[in-house]
Amino acid sequence: MEPQLIGLIILALAFDFINGFHDSANSIATVVSTRVLSPRSAVLWAAFFNFIAFLCFDLHVANTIGKGIVDPKIVDNAIIGATLMGACVWDLLTWYWGLPTSSSHALIGGFIGAALVKVGSEALVWAGIKKTLLFMILAPFLGMTMGSIIGIAMYWICRNSSPGKVDHWFRKGQLLSASLYSLGHGGNDAQKTMGIIAVLLFSAGKLGPEFHVPTWVVLSCHAAMGVGTLFGGWRIVKTMGQRVAKLRPFDGFAAETGGAMTLYLASALGVPVSTTHTITGAIMGVGSLRRMSAVKWDVGGRIVWAWIMTIPASALVSAITYKVFQAF
Repeated sequence: MEPQLIGLIILALAFDFINGFHDSANSIATVVSTRVLSPRSAVLWAAFFNFIAFLCFDLHVANTIGKGIVDPKIVDNAIIGATLMGACVWDLLTWYWGLPTSSSHALIGGFIGAALVKVGSEALVWAGIKKTLLFMILAPFLGMTMGSIIGIAMYWICRNSSPGKVDHWFRKGQLLSASLYSLGHGGNDAQKTMGIIAVLLFSAGKLGPEFHVPTWVVLSCHAAMGVGTLFGGWRIVKTMGQRVAKLRPFDGFAAETGGAMTLYLASALGVPVSTTHTITGAIMGVGSLRRMSAVKWDVGGRIVWAWIMTIPASALVSAITYKVFQAF
């Protein structure tokens, strides 16, 4: 394998590490903020389920990224390099600002930006892009709806139980819901990097005539994401776990379970959905069940603006990077 190809694969795995680092808040913020697990135990718990997700999910999302966003025939090393640079820069900036943005949409934005500079709009696979943009809007609302429904059901089931007993039950229940969410996070997010590496190998003629994702790519991407999760993006944990809404074990269980159900649905449909959008919507939905003022809507507004900016910002960085690559 050529040194340039190896370098790009390493860069892709570095993005996957940053993805796990940036998005660890999605998996652990609720369970840490409710003090069900310590931060160290929470990241170990999340990283384990991020990794074993490869046992549970088909590779529909990886195929969407590899074939459903940009025409694989126009992909070359410069496009992949620019894509990954755009996504990494935006992820690191939003981690520094403490904003829970989508690593998925940063990657997709970077891919689109580089392809537009090289070929133009005819390089884009609009069916896959439209599906992704649709779920960009739907994901937080689905998370909010699922979280709210589960929260209402749990309120009704526990209506005659003492607060102490409810807290005891849901402290144990959050271990299950956190593992379900981390499983869904690994099953959807790790596949995005798999798709990028697979399309890179396909364009270099390393996969033969048929596009597929090799097993070593699957395992290495899950491992990179799991290690990134171990390091934890603590700035974002604070935003997700306390600034959006104050959470109790009961709330954390409902939010994580609702978010997990949304991720499983998206993964089954092959949609590279934002795990960040999903869990943020679920937290806001559950928080609003107590009272609308329990949710800090001004913080939610900042998060939404960051979501809107993600695809164009990463696309711009990627486009500039591609131009620089062309110059050299």
